[in-house]
Amino acid sequence: MKQINFFLLFVLILINNSFADINKEFENWKVNFKIIALANNISEKTFDEVMSNTKFLSDVIKYDRYQPEFYEDTKTYISKRTSSKKVLLGKNFYEKNSKLINSVEKEFDIERELLLALMGIETNFGTYVGKMDILSSLATLSFDKRRSEFFTNELIILLKLIENKQIDYQTLYGSWAGAFGFFQFMPSTMKNYAIDHDKNGYIDLKNNNDAYASASNYLNQIGWKSEKPCFYRINLSDNIPSKYLNISAKKLHDKKKLKYFRKYIKNNNQIDIRYNALKVAIITPDKDIIPDAETLNPAYIVFDNYEIILKWNRSLRFALAVCTLKDKFKNEL
Repeated sequence: MKQINFFLLFVLILINNSFADINKEFENWKVNFKIIALANNISEKTFDEVMSNTKFLSDVIKYDRYQPEFYEDTKTYISKRTSSKKVLLGKNFYEKNSKLINSVEKEFDIERELLLALMGIETNFGTYVGKMDILSSLATLSFDKRRSEFFTNELIILLKLIENKQIDYQTLYGSWAGAFGFFQFMPSTMKNYAIDHDKNGYIDLKNNNDAYASASNYLNQIGWKSEKPCFYRINLSDNIPSKYLNISAKKLHDKKKLKYFRKYIKNNNQIDIRYNALKVAIITPDKDIIPDAETLNPAYIVFDNYEIILKWNRSLRFALAVCTLKDKFKNEL
């Protein structure tokens, strides 16, 4: 028993020393990052006020390494996010906010069903926007080496928004990855597309008015086309060349006109012939993620609108879930 207790004590000491080491490294990183921030026109006053209480968040690293997009099969991922309960919540939210949602739809030419789908999947219609300290999350991910350049840039942008008094840093609580508000905007998205729609001098992405207009403006600017298709689930023939199969969301390759691919699609009669001239890609989203997944199943033909959702979140499953939920809302509203 004494030997076991001694071993546990030894392990605890090692863990505590490890935490102490990484916290020391993080504080050293903050000193160096301050130099970078000041060189990017962040005032010392803003930096000290905003960054002084930031901490290394070990949970953020865990979440970064274990995202649902990286381990759930497509069927599971989509079904969890497009349930009948989700549709009902969306209908209730729409009924309470229809005037705003309809006016934003008309102003930006973005379907209300798409906005509801995105808000439903991102934050369950604003009921869960995240509780993480975004500044500490971004600092942790900037300090971490896996995607340091990306998150350093996002943190600098956020500090500039705070410097310019466009965002109140005391409200910045959201996702582990640094996303904020009802539609989970990253700082670069806030900077480029967020709108003070209610004209009160302040962008509040936890307010339906600013949030809905900002999401609509973003989708409009990056090229969403209303009433155009997103994807079709397909059954592929065994003779399709493997080069046409996309297993990554980074960049869809070997796109062809739909008419060309029809010879490889067993259920091609279910795909509207009006889309024959549109360029499409084929995705097989489970192959690169799920052990022993079938090569050709599930498979989807995806259109330009699908790739627009990939710009929002570069995940094959996320885009499929958004478009699936959008279609469910279309049948209900």
